[in-house]
Amino acid sequence: MYTIYMPPHEHINPEEYASDHRVAFLVSEWRRLSQAERDSAELIDVDHSMKELAEKELDEIAAQKNALVEQIEKIVGNPNEREWPNEIVIEIRAGVGGEEASLFAEEIAAMYRSYAQARGWSWKSLDESRAALGGYKEAQFEIKGEGAYRTLQYETGVHRVQRVPATEKQGRVHTSTASVAILPIYKRTKIEVNPADLEIETSRSGGAGGQNVNKVETAVRIIHKPTGLDVRCTSERSQAQNKEKAMTLLLSRLQQRQDEQEARERSADRKSQVGTGDRSEKIRTYNFPQDRVTDHRIKESWSDIPSIMAGRIQPILDALSSAASIA
Repeated sequence: MYTIYMPPHEHINPEEYASDHRVAFLVSEWRRLSQAERDSAELIDVDHSMKELAEKELDEIAAQKNALVEQIEKIVGNPNEREWPNEIVIEIRAGVGGEEASLFAEEIAAMYRSYAQARGWSWKSLDESRAALGGYKEAQFEIKGEGAYRTLQYETGVHRVQRVPATEKQGRVHTSTASVAILPIYKRTKIEVNPADLEIETSRSGGAGGQNVNKVETAVRIIHKPTGLDVRCTSERSQAQNKEKAMTLLLSRLQQRQDEQEARERSADRKSQVGTGDRSEKIRTYNFPQDRVTDHRIKESWSDIPSIMAGRIQPILDALSSAASIA
């Protein structure tokens, strides 16, 4: 009986990474080759006249499988080799602090918009829910541009502001928060959704936009019943376009949910912990009275808050990227 080639013991088992969207295609190809390998080995047992041809084919398959395994190892073992989407959705929600939190949420959105514009990235509003006195209760924006996810991936989490609100009569410093989530839009994802698990609602898109926006039910909301996740899109002119974009966003949020869980499971083994990517994690404080922005994950601070809020956040992003690369 011919012995099927097995890679050296120090290599990974590709089956363990079948659910990893970064290497799912490679694992699928490895499985196909494994089946071809079994078929060729079986052919040797049943037809000895084909032994020489089958053994040659097995050697070729073994080399292909080994190359695939090495490619998978390179990707899962080196975060710099992963797929880096150039399209993301940034979700911003007011947290604790009432109206001040909503105002801060809008300022955070403006900060990222200014940064995106300076990078030459496109910025588009997908959905906005405004507070009574101004600011965002929650908002979603689409960013497209080279390196968008790779650059902003560590911005997910709770951003805290400490300052004296304009409505404060006694000069007391208040603390408010806003949460940020960076959702990469992958062209391929392993997430599968059962249509029976979805509840789809349509409504009129409020706000400016003309008669079509105000009189036709173009806004789409999709609820994923098993998880309770819901997304809403109002940016497009047709219901079909909004539905397609909302579905893409839902899949990205489900993927992020899975990625967060995997990150938490790995975090105990990491030497350098920038964060798990969980939106509930407090990551940064903007202290206006002391003109200081502090990122709590890497324990570094920067001054000149007006400049930072105007979108000049590259030094912060660079520091986070450097810290994350030290493992």
